[in-house]
Amino acid sequence: MHVTHENVMLESATTSFQIHLQLTQETAARFYNASLIVSAPMVAVAANSPYLFGYDLWDETRIPVFEQAVSISPDEAARSNRVSFGRGYVRESLIECYLENLEHHCILLPMVREEPPDRFWHLRLHNGTLWRWNRPLIGFDVDGTPSLRVEHRVVPAGPSLIDTISNAALYYGLVQDLGAATPAPEEQLSFDLARSNFYAAARYGLQASLAWLDGHSVSAQDLLRDELLPRARRGLHSLHVAADDINLYLGVIQGRLETGRNGAAWQRAYVAKHGRDMAALTRAYRDGARSGAPVHEWAV
Repeated sequence: MHVTHENVMLESATTSFQIHLQLTQETAARFYNASLIVSAPMVAVAANSPYLFGYDLWDETRIPVFEQAVSISPDEAARSNRVSFGRGYVRESLIECYLENLEHHCILLPMVREEPPDRFWHLRLHNGTLWRWNRPLIGFDVDGTPSLRVEHRVVPAGPSLIDTISNAALYYGLVQDLGAATPAPEEQLSFDLARSNFYAAARYGLQASLAWLDGHSVSAQDLLRDELLPRARRGLHSLHVAADDINLYLGVIQGRLETGRNGAAWQRAYVAKHGRDMAALTRAYRDGARSGAPVHEWAV
């Protein structure tokens, strides 16, 4: 689909469920890199936007739409898009991301505010005009102590509440397991492959072919079912999540994998059966969401 737009309103078509994970200085680099690596399987299993303006596009069309909707200028885009997967793994500290911000992106909002330097106000403002799919954030605890977070932005909203919480459980479990793994996954999978995986997953969903740590490529569906779901379960156990919650939420992910039906697959199945009536599709989607059932159990 080709469309010319003169404002950023296309961004309204890119609603996401943004998962936050607070980090320590000691773990920040490893867990940030793990978030990059799991981005592809997270997109594949959660894909939920195959249609835009009635066109059947990517399984997760939100990814390319957001990257193009807020493009500022050709010169800046040549250096680095404001919405991007990033330029590499973190080596030692998340400060590397903020230095990259300064090097590759002009100040979009040239505001001056009288705040103490240790509140990082100007750094946070600049970072707020850049939308990495995994974005490092500086926040403050209730006692004023600075804290680091990663904002995992790759997951779409919906389709249902239980689907959304299940996506979060999968992410937390995977990052916990991979972030503590030896050897480090980022030593086994190049950043270029992690990035290629991400866009392949956005385009083809569970059918995407993903490179993995052992040097082989496998479908996202098989990778999630055979390796990543057990890793997520182990990670959640190590976080002392209740066994009933682990079984409930990862059971939803398992159901998607067994049926091959995420939000994107359900929408395409509905259109195949009922025709390309986007208003009717939206009403059926609303009814499914209100039912409380996960999307792989929805009727078509």
